[in-house]
Formats: sequence, structure tokens, C-alpha cells
Amino acid sequence: MPAMDKEAVLKAVRDNNIKFVRLWFTDILGVLKSFAVTPSELETALEEGMGFDGSSIEGFCRIEESDMIAMPDPSTFTMLPWRTKESGGVARMFTDVQTPDGKPYAGDPRWVLRRNLQKAADMGYTMYVGPELEYFYFKDSKSTEPLDQGGYFDLTPLDVASDLRRDTIFALESMGIDVEYSHHEVAPSQHEIDLRFKDALQMADAAMTYRLTVKEVAMQHGVYATFMPKPIFGENGSGMHVHQSLFNGDKNVFFDGNDMYNLSKEGKSYIAGLLKHAPEITSLVAQWVNSYKRLVPGYEAPVYVAWARRNRSSLVRVPMYKPGKEKATRCEFRCPDPACNPYLAFAAMLAAGLKGLKEGYEMPDPVEDDIFEMNTQMRDERGITSLPGSLGEAIEVTAQSELVKECLGDHVFNQFINNKRVEWDQYRVHVSQFELDRYLPIL
Repeated sequence: MPAMDKEAVLKAVRDNNIKFVRLWFTDILGVLKSFAVTPSELETALEEGMGFDGSSIEGFCRIEESDMIAMPDPSTFTMLPWRTKESGGVARMFTDVQTPDGKPYAGDPRWVLRRNLQKAADMGYTMYVGPELEYFYFKDSKSTEPLDQGGYFDLTPLDVASDLRRDTIFALESMGIDVEYSHHEVAPSQHEIDLRFKDALQMADAAMTYRLTVKEVAMQHGVYATFMPKPIFGENGSGMHVHQSLFNGDKNVFFDGNDMYNLSKEGKSYIAGLLKHAPEITSLVAQWVNSYKRLVPGYEAPVYVAWARRNRSSLVRVPMYKPGKEKATRCEFRCPDPACNPYLAFAAMLAAGLKGLKEGYEMPDPVEDDIFEMNTQMRDERGITSLPGSLGEAIEVTAQSELVKECLGDHVFNQFINNKRVEWDQYRVHVSQFELDRYLPIL
């Protein structure tokens, strides 16, 4: 689907009897925000943007500086396929948030990603990403009753989830979002739809659209979809493995056909940057208290800082699906989960990788042994460290990171850390059923 300009948007609205155009943006936590304009307001919106009160948006601004402008990005215009067209269709555009004087707003996550992508562009690079977002279907939002008992790649006959995935894929493709794979995941009622790689800004928009689409289609079928990282005790959680590479024009900067790993010096330094700075960016790619119920050994979630080609217990993997093929050469960062803010997550990964590239970091040797089976002494001997074990630990590591502060900018950096510290404090004082069951009878 070709990108549209202002005139093409206005024509599409007329030709398709569009009654409302929803303008989308996110807060710093990656929660999708939206308001609608009618066709009569659309031309003004495209030229001047639409004002809104930023003080009510998480992490945006203080009440005395609350006026914000949502400037539509016409290249993101698409119709929403789950809205009926009989009474008039509904479309959407992502927006860039600006201050009243027309400057990019420092608290806009989309701007954070744009700014970091420009740093890469200044070095001659375009970042491409392909995320694998996992999620669960449940009977409703009040319980974790699954729709099936299937496992990895299972075909579950007469299961409503097959139709759910199919309808979701049709909806995504109608909006110009290309899908590569879909399949049942490891846990009961857990599923995955993989998006074909795009440049990072388009993919962040696509990831936000994907999450809403999965939920909308599930709701139409009378069930509930969740991207909560670890909803079921004792089962695998949901991850968002992020495949990424840098291109210079049509050339994959990561590729070197003469290297034993098919990795260039730049690719190795980028991976080394991801590994070195992974603890600092963990709170951005796994940003909820619940994220750290997933990041524990034994459930396919990587917690140890190492890389490999085949080993799925490592934090970074260099996939070998098509060895020696230039465009397929990439690295896969495996600790993010699908409930993160994709704009900030992609920006943080890029910042870590570029730091490694600029500083010429040396990539360590791969670890192909199962790290989950190693004891502490064995890991220490091989220099294998761990990611933070809780949101509280992760956010304090981030708070000390100059790399993350530069990546996010002062405003988002401070707001994000303050928000997460509040969440961690609220969690720390909560008395759980586990504690009552374990301690009340004996203490």
C-alpha cells in the first residue's frame, strides 16, 4: 500500500464515505490514545493539527503547560476494517505531537524514536525490525480460562482461535501490514502472528495497530485477547522477540559472507552493544511488574546476557534460517515483551547497538550450551551475567544510564522512571494471596 499525502487522504475520505478519522498517539507507557475528527475538520487538521489537553496524558506535561497539537501523519492513513461501512467508515492516522509553536514535543514517544532513527541516518543507516508478538486468548478479561489446550505449532481442530488468527491477519493486511507467519505458541491458548520487517518507525506504528486489531477481532468473537507478559502461573509467558538489522540503501550492514557467522564487524559491534547495555534498557523493553514473572529461567525467556546462533536460552540470537543470505542476516533480541511501548523499546535497542558500533565493541564468543542448565559458578567462569530480576531493580539500573537518558531525552527519561518507581512501590506494599497462604497459618 503506497504512502499517502494530504490530497490523497482527502480523496480517500470522500471516495470511501468516511465519517470519522481517528487520530492516534501514545503516552510514555505505550497506551494508545485517540480522538476523532469529522471530514469537515480534516483539511484543517492536516494543515494545522488538532489541539488537545496534554495534562491528562500519562507522562506528557504539567497542567500549566498543557496545550498540545496532534499533527496527523498522512502516510499512516488507513481504514479500520472492524468498523461497519454501511453507515460510513472510520479511518485512522498516527500523529506527531507538537507544542503550540509547531516544534516536536519532547514527551512524544514517536518523536523519541524519530530522533534516534535520525542519528542512525546521519551515520548512513536505516534500522529494520521484525517483531514476534505473542498473546493469549481467554474466555473473558476476568479470568485466565483458555480457549484450547494446544501447544507449539499445534493445529487445533474446531478451535475458535484458528478463525480468530485468520480474521486478524485479514484485518492487518487490509491496513497494509504484511504478515509472515501465524501459529499456536507453547502455552495453552497462546498465539503468535509475526509481522514482516519494516523500518522501525513504520513497525512501531504497525505494532500499536497489531495490538488493537488482535483485541478488536477477539471482542467481535466474544472472547478476550491479552498481551500481559505472564498471565498464567507455571506456563510460558508472552514475549516480543525483536529481529533487527541495519541497512545502507539496499546493503545489509550486518552481512559479511566471508565471516564464519556471516556477520560484519559492524554487525558484531552492534550485537556487543545490545549485550553490554541490555541491563540498562531492560525496564524499557519489559516495563511492567508482571514482565519479571516471565523473565525467569526455565520458561524460554532469556535472562542471561549472552549470544548464540541456535541456543534459545541466550539473550541475543543470530538466526540461521537462511545462512549466507544477505537480507536475512540479522540479530534477534529476546527479552522484550509485547506490552512495552514499541517506540521507546526500538529506540533503546538502536541506541545500545549504535553505541557498540561507534565505540567498536568486541563481540564475545557465542554460548551454544543451555545456560539454564549451568550453575552460578559455571556462568561466572564464562562471564555470563544476568538481567535485572524485578522492575524495581531494572528501573534503578536505568536511572543510572547515560545511554538511556540521551536516548529518551530528559523529559521522557524522568517521567518514565518516576512512573515506574510508583508502580514498583505500589506492588511492594501489596499483600498477595501467596503470602497469606504461606505465612498466615504459621506466623
